[in-house]
Amino acid sequence: MEQEQNLRRLSECRRIVIKVGTSTLTHPTGKMNLRRFHNLVRVLADLSNSGKQLILVSSGAIGLGVGQLGLRERPTDTPSKQACAAVGQCELMYLYDRQFGNYSVNVAQVLLTKAILNSNGGVNAGNCMERLLEMGVIPIVNENDTVAIDELELEIGENDSLAAIVAGLVHADLLVLMSDIDGLYSADPHRDAAAELIPVVREIDGFIESIAGGAGTPNARGGMATKISAAKVAAAEGIDMVIMNGEKPERLYDLLLEDKAIGTRFVAK
Repeated sequence: MEQEQNLRRLSECRRIVIKVGTSTLTHPTGKMNLRRFHNLVRVLADLSNSGKQLILVSSGAIGLGVGQLGLRERPTDTPSKQACAAVGQCELMYLYDRQFGNYSVNVAQVLLTKAILNSNGGVNAGNCMERLLEMGVIPIVNENDTVAIDELELEIGENDSLAAIVAGLVHADLLVLMSDIDGLYSADPHRDAAAELIPVVREIDGFIESIAGGAGTPNARGGMATKISAAKVAAAEGIDMVIMNGEKPERLYDLLLEDKAIGTRFVAK
């Protein structure tokens, strides 16, 4: 199905924030899904070559840390989560740097916290990312889980809202959230076979909020509810948002170059 005629063509979007979740990057074991990771980097490098300015907000540090440390499951105590984040962040950036380097694309690490974004540090971070984009660099943003312990302890730390805030900081044209689900459904598709994908959301009302579920996979922290919150933040900045399945990164071509309807699009007023 093609984009509705009265919607902006997404192929016209130049500056795009793309958030990838832990479930997209890793196997259930917590270790990197190398095939999908390589495909994602290849597609993003190619989109960058086409003239798109990309900011990648990447989850996965804690999940990778769990795998790297040989833990059977995600720890529950805060210091262990911090340790996993510290180990996993090194591995995450090493993999990104090496793979993007294969395509002669430079990347930069940007670690942020909500406290920084709510202060003058947010302006400074935005200025830095602006300059990186001007230099042809892809900023790779993650929440600094080694110090953002409030989110870790409350189990609500997630990168969906962070991605929306970053999109506002850099005046992005579009925010794309890649997850383990095709988009927003009328009901939980894991429990209701009759659930239908909602292709376009023009207003986040009580019904839309009511059908947002909780967290998905065990190694992930963001669920549909956090994505709805991110859509609100993006909409307030006049930025459209798309939720799509990250299983096939090649579908970013359909979304961003071919104007095909992928996932669920939240239209900013």
